[in-house]
Order: sequence, then structure tokens, then C-alpha cells
Amino acid sequence: MLLVAVVALSTGALAGDIAIYWGQNGNEGTLAQACATGNYKFVNVAFLPTFGKGQTPVLNLAGHCDPATNGCTGVGADIKSCQRMGIKVFLSIGGGVGSYGLSSTSDAQQVAAYLWNNYLGGKSPSRPLGDAVLDGVDFDIESGGSAHWDDLARFLKRYSKPGRPVYLAAAPQCPFPDASLGTALNTGLFDYVWVQFYNNPPCQFSASAGVGGLAQAWAKWTGIPARRVFLGLPAAPQAAGSGFVETSDLVAQVLPVVKNSTKYGGIMLWSRYFDGLTGYSDAVKAQV
Repeated sequence: MLLVAVVALSTGALAGDIAIYWGQNGNEGTLAQACATGNYKFVNVAFLPTFGKGQTPVLNLAGHCDPATNGCTGVGADIKSCQRMGIKVFLSIGGGVGSYGLSSTSDAQQVAAYLWNNYLGGKSPSRPLGDAVLDGVDFDIESGGSAHWDDLARFLKRYSKPGRPVYLAAAPQCPFPDASLGTALNTGLFDYVWVQFYNNPPCQFSASAGVGGLAQAWAKWTGIPARRVFLGLPAAPQAAGSGFVETSDLVAQVLPVVKNSTKYGGIMLWSRYFDGLTGYSDAVKAQV
């Protein structure tokens, strides 16, 4: 009887994974080093901040490398080493600062074709990350309007092949529904949604306000037709304007609430640089 009870207890709470953003600070180490920590199951290579509306897409990996001189093709070897460890690697498009947006359905189709040929399973003479085939695309859409993101998701998903799906992820803000991605997320095409529970006080945790606002928002987010929903958090107090959760509070107060959903996927951290400073993922990995 005792053995049965222990097994039931261990399967009652869902085990989660950790997703991380890498690419926006040259002092965070290489992508391969990030994956070698063993802490992450998903890495978003950030960002492609210029695309759509007739613009030539531009990759920005901050201090890591210069794509304009083909200087980022070496990242491809790191992507492959991460994938060999069972880590899914996405290209994150958008970001907090950028020049992006979609002007029409055909614009969305062209952007999808560009992403497929330059970062996914297609072919192009100008692949910024070399011949590595990324696992999918992360929509971190914080400007550029709300139009045609659903179209982009549909066109990207059509490139999926048996045994080689194109995964879609998204990083909406926690006020529900998200102003930019609400329509796209309702398509049911997104596999992983890491909601940013920071820089939005009404729906983020604070030691004074407690977990109530976060719990209400989480209940709405876990109702969307996505496979898994993640709790997005800053990995250090200085990583965001507000919303940092101490690791002790995360484990004692927040995780018990979010783990109640069958959609719970784990946590997302911004970013690898800040996680390296604080050791946040090291501290919570066993509890996530």
C-alpha cells in the first residue's frame, strides 16, 4: 500500500521544463555552453527583429556575432550540439525593440517562406546560422500590430512533415487576451506558449499582492488551445521592470498554483545572461 501511495503522489504534480532566451548579451557565453548546463529543454535564439512589410530580414545576436559578415554561421554547430542533447532550439522573431510587422496575407506567406528557407528545413545561399535546421519559430511580438500573425502561423505549420514538425512557440504578455497575438493563439497551432508574467503588475506575483492576480491570469491562459503553457519570469531583478519572483516564493507560493493545470509546461526565463548571474535555474530546476 505504501508503494502505491508514493507512486500516486509523485505523478500527481506535473514535472515541468525550463525554456530560456539566448542571444541578446555577448557576455552570456555561447549557445553550446548554455545547453551544456543541462538546465534547459528549450532555447529561443533571439532575435530576428526586422522582417515583414517588404523589409530585408535582419538577425541581431547582439555582442555574439555579426550576421552582416556571415559571422553567425558558427552558431549552427552550437544549435546541433543542443539538439543532440534533446533540446529544442527556436528562432525568436520580434522582441521588445524592432522594426517588424505584417502588411497582408501574402506578406505573411513571404516571411514564412523566408524563415523556412533560411532557418528551418529549406534551402538558401544566405543561411545566417549555417546549415543547422532549427526546430521552430518563437513569436515574441510586442509591437507591429496584431494583423496576420495567425496567417504566419498557418503558413509555417504547412511546412511540417511527418517526423519533422515545425514547432511554434509564443511569448505573449500576461494581460489576457494578448493585444498582438490573441487571434494567432486561438488558431490552436501553437505548441508552447511562455507567457510573460512580468512588466505587467496586475497579473504578476508580488510579495505584497500575493499570487491572486497571477492565478486569475494563469487560469485564462491555460484555457487557450495550446499544447503546453509556461510561466515566464525574469531570471534577475534587473532583467525586467517588475515581476521578479524570489526562488523561495516561486517554489512555495507560485508553482503550487500553476502546476494545477494539465497544460502546465514549466517556466521560461529571461534570459541566459541574467540566469548566469543569479543561478535561478540551478535553484529551481528540481522543483519546476
